[in-house]
Amino acid sequence: MVTIAMMIRYDFIVIGSGPAGRRAAIQAAKLGRSVLVVEKGRRVGGVSVHTGTIPSKTLRETVLNLTGWRERGFYGKAYRVKKDIEAKDLMARLHKTLDHEVDVLEHQFARNGVHTMFGLGRFIEPHVIEVTLDNSDVRVVEGIKIMIAVGTRPYRPADVPFNGINILDSDDILQVPHLPRSLTVVGGGVIGVEYATIFSALDVNVALVESRPSFLEFIDHELIEDFTHQLRDRGMAIRFGQKVARIEFEHDWPVTILDNGRRIRSEMLLYAAGRVGATDTLNLQSCGLMSDDRGRLKVDPITFQTNVPHIYAAGDAIGFPSLASTSMEQGRIAACHAFSIAMPPAPDYFPYGIYSVPEISTVGMSEEEVRRRGIPYECGIARFRETSRGHIMGLSNGMMKMLFSIKTRRLLGVHIVGEGATELVHIGQAVLNLHGTLDYFIENTFNYPTLAEAYKIAALDAWNRMTPV
Repeated sequence: MVTIAMMIRYDFIVIGSGPAGRRAAIQAAKLGRSVLVVEKGRRVGGVSVHTGTIPSKTLRETVLNLTGWRERGFYGKAYRVKKDIEAKDLMARLHKTLDHEVDVLEHQFARNGVHTMFGLGRFIEPHVIEVTLDNSDVRVVEGIKIMIAVGTRPYRPADVPFNGINILDSDDILQVPHLPRSLTVVGGGVIGVEYATIFSALDVNVALVESRPSFLEFIDHELIEDFTHQLRDRGMAIRFGQKVARIEFEHDWPVTILDNGRRIRSEMLLYAAGRVGATDTLNLQSCGLMSDDRGRLKVDPITFQTNVPHIYAAGDAIGFPSLASTSMEQGRIAACHAFSIAMPPAPDYFPYGIYSVPEISTVGMSEEEVRRRGIPYECGIARFRETSRGHIMGLSNGMMKMLFSIKTRRLLGVHIVGEGATELVHIGQAVLNLHGTLDYFIENTFNYPTLAEAYKIAALDAWNRMTPV
């Protein structure tokens, strides 16, 4: 037992400063509680700021700008803003963005009186955390309430010969020394798809390998069919239903050998087949917790409380949906529950955003889910090329799909693939959570010309199908 007099006591200790951790810490501080954030990195922000959400989305935006991707509908596939794009061009904007994100977060912590401690935290008792600082000094702190928000790290199987040069994980890819001429991406989850399409937009020859029959299976299947067609149309090789048997080298280039004997040789390989919770260093047995085989913690889905009542967990460390947006809300809800602040229930539906090229975003039920529930429904489709704004932007692809209940006319789901999808989806989100109907889209006026006009086009398409001639 550690002597209490040796320790500083806090009302709330948060381990990790990613989206869940920082939102929980600031919420607790606004409730007048003393808060400490323990961060193992050298700067606050966690995986989201340094190797995850912000870097990958910054990389995507930089690629779209430098390649002139958005203008190719008018000026042709050979159009470029910058002719010779190098890795250093991508990194310049990345570092500037990360510095800004860290500066904003440090200011938020300072303004709200949140203390920070940089070092590796681990439990030594249920209420006591030992923090090993960078200089090997050790600090011991006590928390009345504790939040675990340590995030995840890339899954690295022992039989994959990672070398940080041309066989990389999704953290390594952000430090890539040069742009490859060809890239194999193993893993068709969100991370793999995002990076595969970003490099494809750079005109890198990309092969995507996914062991399942399709990818992004939680997205409406018709949307994925359209998305897959777009990727193949621009030359991406997609190998569904094929597992990786082994990875070898041939003249210093990685060769991915599939279980059907097919060989894929490329200059670089990105292995992005999953992530694991970074909970293995927390000494969980000392506080009565246990993680699953992927390092994830089980929590109450409403309060985010673990089976140890004073310990909470949120964000990627608890698994699906592993989105920065939902992680922030989880952190806020957990902090409020920890200090007995009543919270309204979370909305029924939240949006998913996949920052691929093109973007995908969805909210509500997919057509497959509507069918499983036995709800009589109708759908409406709008193609972005049908809108005047789409013409102005030179869009030849992109679609919106809306699902409505035939009985109640209520909106059931909105699914978008194409330019601006992650922004457009919020109109559908608002109508969905407010139990709005088809009539909202029919009767209201949208700015013209905008891509948001697709809502009216899709709604009219559904209305035509639902209305007897």
